[in-house]
Amino acid sequence: MQTIASSRSDTGQRASPGQLFGYPFRIFFLSLTLLSLVGIPLWVLQVTGTIQLPLAMPGIFWHQHEMLFGFLSAAIAGFLLTAVCVWTGTERTHGMQLFLLWAVWAAARVLLTVGGDLPGWLVQGVNLAFLPLVMLDAGWRIWHARQKRQLMILLVLGLLWLMQVAFVVRLNPVYAYGALIMAMALISIIGGRITPAFTTGWLRQRGLGADRVRMVPALDMASVFTMILLLASLVTGWTMVTAGLALGAAALMLVRLYNWKGWLVRQEPLLWILHLSILWVPVALVLLAGNLLAGWPASAWTHAAGTGAVACLILGVVARVSLGHTGRPMVLPRGMVLAFAAIHLAALTRVVTAFEGLPWHAGVTASGLLWALAYAIFLARYTGILASPRVDGKPG
Repeated sequence: MQTIASSRSDTGQRASPGQLFGYPFRIFFLSLTLLSLVGIPLWVLQVTGTIQLPLAMPGIFWHQHEMLFGFLSAAIAGFLLTAVCVWTGTERTHGMQLFLLWAVWAAARVLLTVGGDLPGWLVQGVNLAFLPLVMLDAGWRIWHARQKRQLMILLVLGLLWLMQVAFVVRLNPVYAYGALIMAMALISIIGGRITPAFTTGWLRQRGLGADRVRMVPALDMASVFTMILLLASLVTGWTMVTAGLALGAAALMLVRLYNWKGWLVRQEPLLWILHLSILWVPVALVLLAGNLLAGWPASAWTHAAGTGAVACLILGVVARVSLGHTGRPMVLPRGMVLAFAAIHLAALTRVVTAFEGLPWHAGVTASGLLWALAYAIFLARYTGILASPRVDGKPG
């Protein structure tokens, strides 16, 4: 059952802007939220002709890029650079080093949005520098800790970055599609670790049969490798092979979700949000196969993946990580269940709109407003948490 946190616990101790650079999750989780609240409405205004921005790339490509390589990259940096310190037992990235890393990400957002008259090499040079810097930080720690298990994450991140390079150079949607596949591969890896682990822990604490949750390493590896093969097939244009791999990857993820027994944690929003968000991965993959085999609209699977799987899971993860890594109990702040419902409804609305179940203008606007509502609630409830010291007095 959800427990409502008081406004006092939401704000914690005295908030300080400098505290945002005490740990990577703080500044990047807040930044991706602000990007959501600014970027999505700007896109809706741009695509509906209400405003004209001096974008550094055509509008549709700017939208795709910022959701994939702006929003998602901030989430990756915030989660990975926080988690890898725990995995490897190394000192966290913080202070000036973290500020400079964040400044690269922030500068790229500004340049891509208003830098239409600037040299392309400057805009894209800053833009393409961010993910390699994140991989360098994480990779150095993983290498010295000799944690070979984490190398798969770096491989997928490398492929994601290659998709970014190809996308900004060629402005071809196929590379955005490839990036979405790698985003779902990251969900397969990271979501496949934390979701059953957190579910098992919650069930064990309550004596509810934690042994029913199963993790099968061979199945996990097969799921990731199928995604990588799917990427290769997609960018090379092998339509039938791509469709088959998409259906295979969807089946593997559905089996994994069944093994994780998400229905057993339906009373805990911090857990069901993870299961429900990952369910969008097989939905997106089936819609991708339908696009290739039956001509279903491409925007259906891309928004099932981008808004459904990626944005929904990110909201669930940042809500949990922000509590755990600030020393707070796993008590969901007031209004966050509404935020979880809103972001899933945003994804559903956008997919229905792709199939012309709603008028395009109304559907896009409604989806954008629901997205904004979800992340606005997060901003209202978590800004104080992210900007305040840990309540247990520990560093970070």
